[in-house]
Amino acid sequence: MAAFRLPKVTMTTDVAIFTIREGALEILLIQRGNPPFQGDWALPGGLLEEDEDLEVCARRELEEETGVTDVEIEPFGAFGRPGRDPRGRFVTVGYYTLVHPDRLSPKAASDAANVRWFPLDALPNLAFDHSEVIAAARKRLRCRFELSASAFGYLPRRFAMDDLRRLNESIRGERLDPSAFRRWALAAGVVEEAVESRSAGRRRARLYRAAKRACS
Repeated sequence: MAAFRLPKVTMTTDVAIFTIREGALEILLIQRGNPPFQGDWALPGGLLEEDEDLEVCARRELEEETGVTDVEIEPFGAFGRPGRDPRGRFVTVGYYTLVHPDRLSPKAASDAANVRWFPLDALPNLAFDHSEVIAAARKRLRCRFELSASAFGYLPRRFAMDDLRRLNESIRGERLDPSAFRRWALAAGVVEEAVESRSAGRRRARLYRAAKRACS
């Protein structure tokens, strides 16, 4: 009987960092300085070291390529279609987050030739299967805010319903009816009313807070 041979698979991590600027969802990309796909744009990421945890790898590669540190990240999926990397059999685990645009000052480092924000509706040529990875990350981000308004601490502790609606519009890429959205948010248990209110022109805007719900 032939001896069993373990398949040779290389593990990597990639990080999708989203922000919202002027109502449009954007993502942070690096321009690859080395083959394969040299000159194309990609998510920050790289090879998992033998004794390294996946999230540690994601944070390390993110810092090495963009200088970004101290952001909350969550895994959203694994991608391992054969042929996704011309170098061999590669499987990547994706992480994602949403941050305010003024929170980060990314700077290209390591093997990244450049780094910049791109609107989701104007992405450049992407390396590997990163268009698929980004689409999955955006879908997960939308799901995250459909489950919890407190996701990634993007909103303040107290916010108006319009703040949450505009955030969801940016993530979904579509306009939402204010009345219908308010009814959904309350019925879905995403928010609960807060005691406070704030001035909104000639009227007082009722404030809400994120309901205490688990996001599985």
